[in-house]
Amino acid sequence: MNFRPIRSFGGLLAAFAASCAAAMSGELPYLEDLPQVLTASRLPQPLHEAPGAVTVIDREMILATGYRDLARVFRLVPGMQVGQERGHAQWVTYHGLSNDNPTEMQVLIDGRSVITASAFGGVDWSALPLTLDEIDRIEIVRGTNASSFGANAFLGVINIITRHSADGARGSGLVRAGSRGVRDAAAGWSGGEDRLSLRVGAESQRDDGFDDLHDRRRVAKATVRGDWQPSPQDSLLLRAAAATGRRGEGYADSIFGNNAPRDTDTDAHTVHLQWRRSPDAGDEWRVNYYRNHERITDEWAASAPPLFPMVPLDRNRESERDDLELQHRSTPSPTLQLVWGAEARRDRVDSPFLFFSGNPDPQYLYRLFGNVEWRVLAPLTLNLGSAHEKYSGEPGRFSPRAFANWQATPDDTLRLGHSRAWRQRIPFELFGDVRASDPASGATLVRPFLPNPDLRQTRVDALELGYLGRFETWNTTLDVRAFNERIRDFIVRVPQPDPDPAPLLSGFLGSTRYENLDRPITLRGIEYQLVTRPRSGTEWRVAHSLIDRRAGEQDIDDRSAPYTASVSWLQDYGRGWTSMLSVLRIGPLAGGDGYVPRFRYVAQPYTTVDASIRYATRLRGNPLTFAVTALNLGDEHQEIADRTEQALPAHREHPANFATHAVYFTASVALE
Repeated sequence: MNFRPIRSFGGLLAAFAASCAAAMSGELPYLEDLPQVLTASRLPQPLHEAPGAVTVIDREMILATGYRDLARVFRLVPGMQVGQERGHAQWVTYHGLSNDNPTEMQVLIDGRSVITASAFGGVDWSALPLTLDEIDRIEIVRGTNASSFGANAFLGVINIITRHSADGARGSGLVRAGSRGVRDAAAGWSGGEDRLSLRVGAESQRDDGFDDLHDRRRVAKATVRGDWQPSPQDSLLLRAAAATGRRGEGYADSIFGNNAPRDTDTDAHTVHLQWRRSPDAGDEWRVNYYRNHERITDEWAASAPPLFPMVPLDRNRESERDDLELQHRSTPSPTLQLVWGAEARRDRVDSPFLFFSGNPDPQYLYRLFGNVEWRVLAPLTLNLGSAHEKYSGEPGRFSPRAFANWQATPDDTLRLGHSRAWRQRIPFELFGDVRASDPASGATLVRPFLPNPDLRQTRVDALELGYLGRFETWNTTLDVRAFNERIRDFIVRVPQPDPDPAPLLSGFLGSTRYENLDRPITLRGIEYQLVTRPRSGTEWRVAHSLIDRRAGEQDIDDRSAPYTASVSWLQDYGRGWTSMLSVLRIGPLAGGDGYVPRFRYVAQPYTTVDASIRYATRLRGNPLTFAVTALNLGDEHQEIADRTEQALPAHREHPANFATHAVYFTASVALE
């Protein structure tokens, strides 16, 4: 592999690995203390038996960071590439490559997909109907997992698992204030009995975004979860949530106002109902139904004076998704457990401006899936799985996976596996047809997007070799993943000849459409996660990834950073004082796909520092916590660029958007 851009990090990795190897030894069996995970195969498995690399972020870890935006937590996960084009816009990917709205990684809340059914797909992280207080833990599967969770699990899965409504304090409150106009508030209440409980929560977030950008945020969220156990074998879960908000978009100097400053309104809500029946510990039936609805109002006026003083533009869109899923898990023998299920989904999107030729027909998905865990020998576990998916207008696709986990010693496990996935095509990629017209004459001025209903689904074949080890020295855990991901029919945006009839300004602003790349992309590399506790109260966490990108085209290589790294120090000083310090590093990255012909731009590598210190005490017997958090303490830097803005002469040599330092104070109370 060619890692020329990251020689310094390769040397650091070698030196660090050598020092760890010299220090680590021991034969105590720690693996039984590793957490159980569900997301890798839909089966409850200890971490060392899971078919793939899994990172678990628990509630205490989230609190320790002091972060107010969930997406920032993923910067601490190996292989994750996360950036911000503005204060409220989070670009979250695994191994990069994605466009402006990443869809190559499945994102779930309690097993329910939150990838929007909207025109562009992706996840709207800052308006996600979820409060941080709800989260129990997050499981991140680092690698293809379509056999468990479908096509959007193309390169990985994020599963956010919320707390049972009976968990935690009966009441809570939070206030936060700081620089950049940060003003947050949250409140929650829970109550009930063992068999019937309810939790409600509300959260408000306000800030002014990054300096010198029109990106202020005003978001409000409300959630409710109820849990009912009518019998020892049956349980019902109901979760409903809503989020509304107004956020600033655009740039004041965008050419002809094609991305002019404006405020975008968002209204999203969801309902999730789940029934579980467990006749015994190894047998469970589960039925899930959920409905997601999203409405976004995003409209403004461009201008090309004197001929066209006002040209209305919009990205208004409304979408809804209905999904029904049946799952059965069983344990036929002590060495065998399996899960199978079926899913049906309907997606609908409405966006007259983005789909000038007419809204796409509702899209349907039908899916069958199954996974088997077989303990062939005491130290050898096989995980076999597959899914068959049928999307509207597509042939049926199989997504198989096979993994072998060899527990060489009580403390050391090797895993080897292969998996395949097919990426779901996005409505806008297929049917996007955008035409800006003169309101006076009705003439089409520009037609920047053309439809391409013949797009093929992108396919990935991933090969993985992994190691999971526990060491007595410093109570250390090391998880290493070496990977080779070969991607075929990758979708890119390319220029097109002028359509017939040609728009009036076609000679100045041409047309584009999405097409399949005619050659494969290969991502191969290594990443690791190390957690060590050299003494009581001290924890170090290291996440590091190295990626060799081979697409045969520099513009596509640039979409994936060749390296990412984070080092975090968590310290418990006693008497209620704790702190966390994280140093984050990411290589050069051209995130998104904002299009300007013949213009190539890459955000430069940067290092930044986040820090948080907390003090916990009690007030009349109730927990009371104060915290001070600081973000982006490193050098001024750019993370994700808007290429259309960056291409302007004023910004050719300097970033158009800088990530801004932030410091804020948080006070929270829990009523027990």
